[in-house]
Amino acid sequence: MKYLKTIGFNSNQPIGRGFNYPYDIDFCSDGRIFMINRMGGRNAAGVRIQIFTFDDEWIEEFGEEDFRIPVCLSFDEDDNIYITDEALNEVKVFDLNGKFLKKWGNEAPEYDRLKGPAGIIHHPDGFVYLVEQFANRISKFTKDGQRVKSWGSEGSGEGEFNLPWGLTVDSMGNFYVSDWRNDRIQKFDPDGGFLDCFGESGNGEGQFHRPSSVAVDSRGFMHVADWGNERVQVLDPSGGFYQMLEGEATLSVWAEEWLNVNLDEFDRRRESSLLIQDLPDHLQTAYHRASQSEPIFWGPVSVKIDSRDRLFVTEHSRHRIQVFEQSN
Repeated sequence: MKYLKTIGFNSNQPIGRGFNYPYDIDFCSDGRIFMINRMGGRNAAGVRIQIFTFDDEWIEEFGEEDFRIPVCLSFDEDDNIYITDEALNEVKVFDLNGKFLKKWGNEAPEYDRLKGPAGIIHHPDGFVYLVEQFANRISKFTKDGQRVKSWGSEGSGEGEFNLPWGLTVDSMGNFYVSDWRNDRIQKFDPDGGFLDCFGESGNGEGQFHRPSSVAVDSRGFMHVADWGNERVQVLDPSGGFYQMLEGEATLSVWAEEWLNVNLDEFDRRRESSLLIQDLPDHLQTAYHRASQSEPIFWGPVSVKIDSRDRLFVTEHSRHRIQVFEQSN
């Protein structure tokens, strides 16, 4: 993968163009990008979904009063968008124009309610699959929220989870789960049967620290948001280490436009040292290096692959998306 561009910039405003703690994206059929803008602190009222294009056109937003802690989103074949909310324990469904259609998960009988819904995908079989992180399971639902089956339990063995988070599917219908606290990626067949496991705890090649998201491209390569290590790792289809991405961000179009009309900030930026820092020994951690160096990832929470096999890495702490393309 090679770096292509950066989209977005930080905005503390509860409305309008700009990101504040973005958490996940997905693409509708015409290529527009829908993003969960999670906000933070006193700006919680600005939690919403933003819509924009790869070519930096900001379109609109919706859902300002619909969410508490949204986590992930996914489009179905009819271009309806399903959004998980781990605080409300529900899935909300909207059309392309942001019109609310339905919700489910929190109104079921107590034993059947969602428990911390996170990663969500629409499988080729026509059903909705999502991660229930606090129940340590993957669940299959109809589009109307009727539970069909679940698999998984708490633990570290095959098919067991410890706060799973991200979920994706490959071209063969196999599932991949980012098993967050177990520091690994698990692979399952279309029926939920365990197939394989990749990774272990650590900061070396092929090792993870709290992986939050996984995406699989058309060749079967896995792209893992190695969130705790502030990086993205690419694994080959057999699970072997292939490439390490640390981020190469440049200023986005939005950031350049903002600086051009805020000259005092432009001057401060010019005087600052924003490249990769030579930090003292006691600050040689992934977190400190990321927080002090603008080009590299800081909080790479979500990875998504578009129809052109481009990789989109959403960074919640840098409030932006870095985009990469295939290098061959």
